[in-house]
Amino acid sequence: MRLRAIGATFGVLTLAASLAACGGSKSDVEQGSAGQELKGASLRVGSKEFTEQLVLGQMTLQLLRAHGASVTDKTNIQGSTNTRNALTSSLVDLYWDYTGTGWITYLKHAKPIADPTEQYQAVAKEDLAKNKIVWEPPAPLNNTYAFAIRQAEGQQLGVKTMSDLANLLKTKPAEATFCIESEFSTRDDGWPGLKKAYGMNVPAGNVKQLDTGVIYTETAKGSTCNFGEVFTTDGRIPAKHLQVLEDDKHFFPVYNASLTLRQQIADKYPQIQKIFAPVAQKLTNDTMSRLNAKVDVDGYEPKQVAHDWLTQQGFIK
Repeated sequence: MRLRAIGATFGVLTLAASLAACGGSKSDVEQGSAGQELKGASLRVGSKEFTEQLVLGQMTLQLLRAHGASVTDKTNIQGSTNTRNALTSSLVDLYWDYTGTGWITYLKHAKPIADPTEQYQAVAKEDLAKNKIVWEPPAPLNNTYAFAIRQAEGQQLGVKTMSDLANLLKTKPAEATFCIESEFSTRDDGWPGLKKAYGMNVPAGNVKQLDTGVIYTETAKGSTCNFGEVFTTDGRIPAKHLQVLEDDKHFFPVYNASLTLRQQIADKYPQIQKIFAPVAQKLTNDTMSRLNAKVDVDGYEPKQVAHDWLTQQGFIK
């Protein structure tokens, strides 16, 4: 289960038990080393379970502590719905989510908004009105779905866009083989919707369902599949020399990352927006891809990757 994983919805008691096992350790950053704006605040930080979320969660823990807050690590929650439920049921106080997830998964809209600014504004307005959830100004990074192929194979097949891929299915169907996640196979903003949008008739034998990490490995090998479902800020894309196909019909939603928190917390601690706005501005696709690669390719811990980047950017000492 990954970025926009829906997952089974647990009850509050079950979720509380799972959160108790998620963490509880504090960041090594010295409390108040960057300021005392949040002195006296006690905040629980959540995140989903995949690399990017773990890095963002560690950034949040360290920044809050550096500005004087006492923090509790509740990161590494399984799935989007469980993480969101932790926020709305006050088991965590804030975590990073994605505008496309908010619009489609939480607010139940079938059709995404193509313009990133309009998508963010729509999510922020509706979620605040309906659920009293605040979406802070988003980062430029757009961790959306995509399909990728080995660079050399993509050039050989002449496939650069999803429309090219749809055409390949008609001319060389044996070459159009796919690796996808089980959840992606059933999502409206995933496999069923994608096939409909691009008019793709894919033989069942051309599709293999694999775990997320395995998809990158097998796509790079090219034996199980030529085309793998990927996430656009994943550091394994450049590391494994994969070429991302252009979504030329703009089917996939925009997934800009945004710090989310309950209105009660945002109102009580307005300093949070001031602290995190400049951080969000620097989180581009390229930046996040490099940070993710530090974990997934180079083997560093998310905590260390977050600390190093925040230090290099001057956000913490």
